[in-house]
Amino acid sequence: MSVSYSTELEAQLLNEGEQDLSGLNIYHDVDYIELADSPADTNKLDIFMPEAAKNVPVVMYFHGGALKGGSKLDGEALAARIGHDGIGVVSANYRLAPAVQHPGHVQDAAAAFAWVKANIHHYGGNPENIYLSGHSAGAYLAVLLALNPEYLESQGLGIDTIRGVAPISPFLYVEETAKDRPKDVWGEDPDGWLKASVTPYINPGKPPMLMIYADGDEDWRREQIERFVTQMKKAGNDAISLKQVSNRDHFSIITKMNEVDDEIRQTLITFIDIP
Repeated sequence: MSVSYSTELEAQLLNEGEQDLSGLNIYHDVDYIELADSPADTNKLDIFMPEAAKNVPVVMYFHGGALKGGSKLDGEALAARIGHDGIGVVSANYRLAPAVQHPGHVQDAAAAFAWVKANIHHYGGNPENIYLSGHSAGAYLAVLLALNPEYLESQGLGIDTIRGVAPISPFLYVEETAKDRPKDVWGEDPDGWLKASVTPYINPGKPPMLMIYADGDEDWRREQIERFVTQMKKAGNDAISLKQVSNRDHFSIITKMNEVDDEIRQTLITFIDIP
């Protein structure tokens, strides 16, 4: 995948016009690591909550961009899509390569989740009903955060504090993906690639997952997602399912999220526990 991903996606989002965020309470650029020495506001998140929100479920979203680009602005499409259904959305930045390599990105994701867990009740969210999502590289971070307990344990939390995970078009098997990616993301050591992958952590006791992908996603990406679902079920994780979104590709699954034929909204509403 080209590192121009973030530029292409954000250009498509811009072409789709501004997101309809009317009727939502919006809080921009909230620090989730205070006084962190993070470039380009990578320690900040945006919060989108329904008006008069009280104890509502929350989806925490991590943007894509090959772990080298992108921003939390991408989460506005999701907020516009489900924010009026009584669901809060938090979209987080994180440090990017080459400023950091793995595990810096997922460590930031864990810190952002911990902040939301501790603080979202101030904004009307339910800290016991937090879901993870993201697109592409951000979806990979959401999955890894739910699979490898060491990242949340470093924040004093367990993976059981994640209510569910709904990643959109992730890559998953880093030992395969890293071969063709810039080495400033995961380094050059194949052992390090394996540790960064989902492979060592496919075992029982993981949070419920809804794996979402586009019918027009690349063949290798669809194969990874389908293989992951099969392996997770074999490991005893029955609460995992697969949803293919029709007439979409790797970019339009996000950029066309608010079109009338889109399947994302109903898919998520069915998955999320909405009081």
